[in-house]
Amino acid sequence: MDGTLQDSAPKLAIYATKAAESRGRLVPEPRSPTRSEFQRDRDRILHCGAFRKLQGKMQVFVAFGGDYHRTRLTHSLEVAQIAGAIGRALGLDEDLTTAIALAHDLGHTCFGHAGEDALAEAMRPYGGFSHNEQTFRILTQLEQRYARFDGLNLSWETLEGIVKHNGPITPDHMTPTLKEFCAKMDLEVNTFAGPEAQVAAIADDIAYNTHDIDDGHHAGLFQLKDLKDVPLFGPTLAKMQTHYPDSDSQRLMHETVRDVIGQMIDDLRETTRANLQALKPKSAADVRHAKKTTVELSPAMAAKLEVLRNFLHPRMYRHEDIKRMNAEAQGIVKNLFDAFMADPARLPEGWREQTLQAASNMSKARVIADYIAGMTDLAAVHDYQRLFPDRVNSLTSLRISEIGLGAGRLR
Repeated sequence: MDGTLQDSAPKLAIYATKAAESRGRLVPEPRSPTRSEFQRDRDRILHCGAFRKLQGKMQVFVAFGGDYHRTRLTHSLEVAQIAGAIGRALGLDEDLTTAIALAHDLGHTCFGHAGEDALAEAMRPYGGFSHNEQTFRILTQLEQRYARFDGLNLSWETLEGIVKHNGPITPDHMTPTLKEFCAKMDLEVNTFAGPEAQVAAIADDIAYNTHDIDDGHHAGLFQLKDLKDVPLFGPTLAKMQTHYPDSDSQRLMHETVRDVIGQMIDDLRETTRANLQALKPKSAADVRHAKKTTVELSPAMAAKLEVLRNFLHPRMYRHEDIKRMNAEAQGIVKNLFDAFMADPARLPEGWREQTLQAASNMSKARVIADYIAGMTDLAAVHDYQRLFPDRVNSLTSLRISEIGLGAGRLR
């Protein structure tokens, strides 16, 4: 890395992960003269096919059910923005923080958590399925863009952060893909992730809880008055109604959401700084080997966030229209899996060839799971219409409800 790049880089805290000290990549590559290792990782994620597909994968509402609500892609971008802002304020490597945030949902299936649940059930006899493992498979195997290696050949720090952004991984939770990779490049999964990954994990919580309120309100699932007794949102909304008495409900919602995000970020920053003062880390390794998560919300803010989740569950994630669409989406995924297992010739050519090369039913099922997991919502509907032209539901006929509801995540 040349001196110009190093000189222009922002000054990092002592506990930040340093790109110049990266442990490298599984397949060694020359360093870039113009970008840090983590900037290269971020760019590879942005340019990969799995990232583009997120535009057609739902967050809460089905991706083709309307043009306002968030998709898995816009959610990932919002997480990256929030994570980057927090990381910058804490003196962390913003590029690494952003890269982890951008990649954290790459492994999500069509139809969100409803699709994941159906695919996990179908894969139960064949080793199971989780979107976190699928993310790792995409990054280390399934993306095929480079002549010298499969996957994106990301740096140790980015892969470690993505794998452990929800905390250490115990031996009984090591997936076959992760075990195989760690035999070649040990990601030290028994420790906490570095500080940048911890920031990305909390940024995810902040983003989806606040923005789901926005999407749910826009979809008509609840009104502003329903938020009156909800911590964070109730008091903040009242303040906005006082400041902007002539504003319409949508503007008030936007002002409320952005203010609540700011409150959460401020709380996270203050709590984390106190944790860092107590820990006195001399490096990112000290953060990884701490006895608990270093980057966190205060107990009071975490409690408010839990009340917010409890508000969203019955009014949004368990809404009758959402539940109905969940069931239809799960039926689509299950029937696609069963049809492809029974007759792999129904798969597209490249995927069909992989099933023919599979040494066992378990290997064949994994190929089929990779195919289904990579599908957008609309691609899954099109395949279902192709294979089952006589079966019709509100998803396959594209008769989405007036408020654009679709299969949703079950949290």
